[in-house]
Amino acid sequence: MTQFGKWIFGCLTLIGLPLSAIAQPPNARVGEIVPRDVREMYDRGLQYLATTQSENGDWVKSGGQQGPGVTGLGLMVFLASGEDPNFGLYSNHVRKAARNIITGQSASTGFFGSSMYDHGFAMLGLAEAYGAIDDRSLWPEDKGPQRSGIALRSIGASLELGVRAAITSQKKNSTGAWRYSPDSTDADTSVAGSVLVGLLAARNAGIEVPDESIDKAVSYFTKMTAASGQVAYSGGLGGFDESMARISIGTLVYAIARRKDLPQYKATLGYLTQRVEQPGSPGHGGVEYQRYYQAQALFQGDVDAWQKWNKLLIRQLKSTQQADGSFNGSFGSGLSTSMSLLALALNYRFLPIYER
Repeated sequence: MTQFGKWIFGCLTLIGLPLSAIAQPPNARVGEIVPRDVREMYDRGLQYLATTQSENGDWVKSGGQQGPGVTGLGLMVFLASGEDPNFGLYSNHVRKAARNIITGQSASTGFFGSSMYDHGFAMLGLAEAYGAIDDRSLWPEDKGPQRSGIALRSIGASLELGVRAAITSQKKNSTGAWRYSPDSTDADTSVAGSVLVGLLAARNAGIEVPDESIDKAVSYFTKMTAASGQVAYSGGLGGFDESMARISIGTLVYAIARRKDLPQYKATLGYLTQRVEQPGSPGHGGVEYQRYYQAQALFQGDVDAWQKWNKLLIRQLKSTQQADGSFNGSFGSGLSTSMSLLALALNYRFLPIYER
C-alpha cells in the first residue's frame, strides 16, 4: 500500500462534469457573493501550490504524500478557482498536473498509481478537467514524440481507460466495491467512496459507465449504513461509530448517484445536519479529510446547514493558514492545502461536481 493509501486508511473514510458547466465563462468570478476571507485564503493557497509544484506537475517540493491521487486533488484546486484553465494565470500549472496524471497511468492496465485511492482521485481530477482543458495545448509539441505514445493520449482517452480499469477491478470483488489493490476481494467505504465518486464524475462528464457498476457500489454502501446514519468502515454488520468523514462520504455518494430516495441517504444526511456545530470524529487521517467530504455532503443535501457549517469552517481555516498560504497537516502541506482549499471551493462552485 502506498503512503497515501495508508493515510486514507487511517481516516476510515469523493465527485461529476455536466456538459452545461463548460458553457460557463471560465474566468467569471462569483465576486462579492464569495466572502472576502474565502477569496483571500484561496488566493494565498493557490499561490503556495503554484510555487511548490514541480516541473513534472506534482507536489514533491511540499513533502508528504505523493501520487496521481494527490496530483488530482491539486489539479481540482486550480480548476475550482474560476481562472481560465487554458489561458488564465494558472493554465500552465493545470496542464502540468493533467500531464502528470496521464503519464503515471499504466498503458496496459489503465490504473493510476499503485493504490485504488490514487486511482479514484486521479479519475476524479481528470473528469473535472475533461472538456475544460483544450487537449490541443496539453502536450508540448517539442516533447510529445519523445513520450512513446503516452503524449498522444487525451484526457478523455485516459479517463476512459481508467474507468475500464475500475470496472474490471470491481468485477473481481464479491462485494461489488473496492479496496486498496485492484485485485482485492474485500472492500471498505473509504476506498470505495473515492473510486465510486470518480466513476460518477466520469459518467457525468459523458464517459460510458454501466449502470450495473454504479448500482452494485451503491448497494454496498447501503449495506454499510446503519439506521442511525453511521457508516461502517469494512466487513459486515457492526463497526459503526461517529466518523464524520465516512458519514459524509456515504451522504455524498448517495446524492451524486441520484439516490436521495434511499432511507440510508436520509439517515446519513440527518446525522450530519443534526451535528453541524459538533466536530465529530475525523478518523486517524486528519480533520482536513473530514472537512473535504463534509463540505460537499452538506452542500448537496442541505444548503442552509452547509451555510451554517461553512461560517465555522472559514473561521477555523483563517486561524490556521500559514503565512505562505499553506495549511499544515500530518501528511504534508501539499495535500493538506489542497483538501482545505477544496472544502472552501464550495463558495465558488466552479467545479462541476459542486453543482446541485
